[in-house]
Amino acid sequence: MACLGLGGTRSEAHELTPTIVDFRTVDTQIAMRIRMNLEAFASGMDLDTVVNTESAEQAAQYQALRILEPDALGQVAAEFAQTWLPTVEVEAAQPLTLRLEGVEVEPVGDPELPRATFLVVQADLPAGANQMTLRWPEGAGGLVLRQHDVEAPYTGFHLGGETTPLIGLLGGGQMTPGEAFAAYIPIGFDHILPQGLDHILFVLGLFFFSARLRPLLWQISAFTLAHTITLGMATLGWVTVSGAIVEPLIAASIVFVAVENIFVRKLHLWRPVVIFGFGLLHGLGFASVLGDFGLPSEAIVPALLGFNVGVELGQLTVVAIAFGLVGFWFGKHPKYRGRVAIPASATIAVVGAYWFVERVFL
Repeated sequence: MACLGLGGTRSEAHELTPTIVDFRTVDTQIAMRIRMNLEAFASGMDLDTVVNTESAEQAAQYQALRILEPDALGQVAAEFAQTWLPTVEVEAAQPLTLRLEGVEVEPVGDPELPRATFLVVQADLPAGANQMTLRWPEGAGGLVLRQHDVEAPYTGFHLGGETTPLIGLLGGGQMTPGEAFAAYIPIGFDHILPQGLDHILFVLGLFFFSARLRPLLWQISAFTLAHTITLGMATLGWVTVSGAIVEPLIAASIVFVAVENIFVRKLHLWRPVVIFGFGLLHGLGFASVLGDFGLPSEAIVPALLGFNVGVELGQLTVVAIAFGLVGFWFGKHPKYRGRVAIPASATIAVVGAYWFVERVFL
């Protein structure tokens, strides 16, 4: 657990975000603007499997690219695009050839924070083409594909190796509410497993308080209700809180529940109330993820509900795994608390404290 936690420090700095491709039809061409973590791609990371750049084999090369000035990284991007763009298979009546028209690189800034690089890409459309598909290459991680300048534009999320459905170039491919709900469930689940290390540790902190079901249900219910509220409010733009405030407080919430596990034996009324407060913070953290993906404008509520369902399924999966590995076998043992729950909670507290210090001072 300690290796898992400390390998995933400062989540906003080292977790990978999906690539975003915004596209539109201009006369007889498709124009694309690809927002990507170029350093991760160019260093050779398998973004289908890598969760945290610090723990990847290519971490040193990634960090070296991170500190390059925009002009230097732009040259790397241009060279990378020559070999990578042909792996993005776009068809519209026939296979299209994507060509690089320009590269835009953000300044270096804080080398601990990811920066965006934009590839400006175009492809010629054959006469009469009115639909397209895009196959996202394996190893490229998540893709958010967004259509612009048409009625009912297509928006979708795809993983490496997946092919989009047929997309009308004149529009009409917008997801139905049901499709949006279903499409955002895996996004929410993925944010917990495997990407949400801080949320995983918080849920484990709830689990190790007691191996009995009733106390766990009270805590998870309070946590779920709270983060559902702030997730909705933040996603809809009703409340905005800086990540510089939210992320350290999330780490502090991990420390609190873990330390309390060590000194408190019985579920008091105030613990679910405190957990409700921490759930409000975690909801703001979940909302920052949806900021990267965006929500379909005509199906915001179903997509938001789908994401939240995915988050809950991820949390329940964490609890189920913990119960299967620990609770089922040792939960009723008289020395469970002293030999399992307290050492595990102490480890969680140490990891949370490390994250808090890093997010505030480092």
